[in-house]
Amino acid sequence: MTIAVTGANSSVGLNLLSHLTSSEDSVVNAIVRSDHAAESLPSSPAVTPKIIPYENVEQLTRAIEGASCVVHLAGVLIESKISTYKKANVDTTAAVVEAARRSRPERIVLVSVIGADPDSPNRYLRSKGDAERLVTGSGVPSTIIRTPILLGRNTAGAAGLIRIAKQKKVRLLDGGRYEMRPLDLDDLSRAILSAIKIRAEGVSIYTLVGPEAVQYRELVTRIANMMGRTLSVGTMPVWIAKAGAGIRSRVKGGGVSPTVIDVLIADETVEINADTELGIELTPLSVTLEKILSDLDED
Repeated sequence: MTIAVTGANSSVGLNLLSHLTSSEDSVVNAIVRSDHAAESLPSSPAVTPKIIPYENVEQLTRAIEGASCVVHLAGVLIESKISTYKKANVDTTAAVVEAARRSRPERIVLVSVIGADPDSPNRYLRSKGDAERLVTGSGVPSTIIRTPILLGRNTAGAAGLIRIAKQKKVRLLDGGRYEMRPLDLDDLSRAILSAIKIRAEGVSIYTLVGPEAVQYRELVTRIANMMGRTLSVGTMPVWIAKAGAGIRSRVKGGGVSPTVIDVLIADETVEINADTELGIELTPLSVTLEKILSDLDED
């Protein structure tokens, strides 16, 4: 079975490649944008790097041709001058969808985020909602998995936790009192593998979160304690952080913006978790945190 993966050099992509290549019946067309990105891909006879500008529908079509499934991971949370929400999240998805229409894989799997909505006032969540709408309207059977903060090797979530936990004092946005449902990266990969095997027609949309609800202030304190450190947590008023981020992002043409801050502090609450429906067993948060620290020791 051939699987095409966009954004294959991302933390999610690399973890997924590890899971896919552990199966003897899977080969992967790992789609990335540059030679530099391709260098991070695993050296495996089961992985074929495809260096393609994501806006090039003809090259994408050739990369997807013959694949049973396209897993679309490419996208950004933090904009830059050359990688805006429209370009990275919407236009790229439009190109992947058009390539899928031409090459006709059995399924598209899109990894999205909690809160994605084409009518959202938040520009990031609106772009992710627009991407979802492109996929669901493609005419190709599709599965969307909406996710919370991801924790695992090379994730921004894990890097942020470690960076904060190494400090003695920290001021968190709103005191870190927003609720999170951190999801282990391995659990997401297992969910994607399950979605790849689904043979249902039409569109399936799942929300998959971790097993434990926790405030961010508690999360950083827990991992600091596991590192044998004591962390004093204070409060950064959201309005001050957003004012500063607004100025910096406008000057730089990207970076952490008020839009990003609103995403970071949104409660990750869900009514129904998709773990049972997707047939996976969620990793306890304590185990996920231990894995993060183990990866830190290895690095």
